[in-house]
Amino acid sequence: MALVTVIEHPLVQHKLTLMRQVNTSTAKFRTLLKEVGMLLAYEVTRDLPLKLTEIQTPLTTMQAPMLAADKKLVLVPIMRAGQGLLDGMLELMPSARVGHIGLYRDPTTHGVVEYYVKLPHDIEQREVLVIDPMLATGNSAIAAVERLKESHPQQIKFICLLAAPEGIAAFHDHHPDVPLYTAAIDQGLDEQAYIIPGMGDAGDRLYGTK
Repeated sequence: MALVTVIEHPLVQHKLTLMRQVNTSTAKFRTLLKEVGMLLAYEVTRDLPLKLTEIQTPLTTMQAPMLAADKKLVLVPIMRAGQGLLDGMLELMPSARVGHIGLYRDPTTHGVVEYYVKLPHDIEQREVLVIDPMLATGNSAIAAVERLKESHPQQIKFICLLAAPEGIAAFHDHHPDVPLYTAAIDQGLDEQAYIIPGMGDAGDRLYGTK
């Protein structure tokens, strides 16, 4: 668990509780997921390097910290539920590039089927933040990171809202070098491989498809 960070900020935990509730509407769920995306991005980017730059204030010049220009980010949501976290993160990091990986879980085997991949051409010069609300079995996250490693980015981090212990174990069995950030580690998986207590299917709740 050394590479697992649980983000316990009160606003994140409060909004997560609202999202868990069965009577939360699609519109409210969507808004909350966007807000949480911004808060998660704030926590995950704490280690971005800064450099001192000379600026002019209304009164004088000074050396002030700014993000290092050579630290470039790519946000890669796992479609489709990952899209819900993307907008909030982009509000905080508008200059980040965006890639997409389309995966879905076979309802019978729980295996992963890839149907779309589009990544920035210069991804090897960038740090990648992979985003998906749920880490259940870990199969989608494992497949997405395997695909990204083929492009040799500088670093990969995985960000989710909820994680099951089984998913964390499987993910780090395959990718022991990738830090994982989550707002909560839940009890485990049920017989259909849904997170318990969880919040249901994040994609269905986000788009109102179920």
